[in-house]
Amino acid sequence: MIFSFAQNKKIKERAMFKIFLETERLILREFTEGDADNLFALDSNPEIIRWGNGGNTINYEIIKNQSLPKMMKYYEKYDCYGIWAAIERASNNFIGWFHFYPATENKFAVELGIVADDEIALGYRLYPDKWGKGYAIEGSQKLVSKGFKEWGVQKVASWTLADNQRSIRVMEKVGLKFEKEFLFTDTQLPNLTKTERKAVKYILNKENYLN
Repeated sequence: MIFSFAQNKKIKERAMFKIFLETERLILREFTEGDADNLFALDSNPEIIRWGNGGNTINYEIIKNQSLPKMMKYYEKYDCYGIWAAIERASNNFIGWFHFYPATENKFAVELGIVADDEIALGYRLYPDKWGKGYAIEGSQKLVSKGFKEWGVQKVASWTLADNQRSIRVMEKVGLKFEKEFLFTDTQLPNLTKTERKAVKYILNKENYLN
């Protein structure tokens, strides 16, 4: 079989990374030290700053020396949990990330007392120009399915700001149901008003998923 230059380039690039799982349109691979630029560009997007980071900006050095190393440590700590770079199959471009890990790994959630030991936190962050294309649903459904059917997960949890209707719709389409409202503290999200810090948590139990 003969491949074009572009096809060969994609094959070589994919071979450089450890792929975790694939969907029809996405490849979820492990992050590497070379992804600092990808993460910084993603987190510098104004829409991501508003909805993903709650108005909190972040600098390159923090991503490179703190955020990225923390992400990569998940691969040593867990076999099936972590945070993975999302690659669009059609373009081979980095378009964001998905996470699926014990909810108690989330510092803010633990501080607020909104998570339990048996919960696995589902999350996603994609470039705004990829919103509305079903990517968040596609990746999330794959992780949830694997979690319940193969990895022994008993409960999946996800949360977002109450005004983030796009993210809420993703949770609902994946099958999660509303559990509670809560409020991020002004220390956690200092750039948002009290009203803007209102958030919601959704959950899905294995029994309900399989029945």
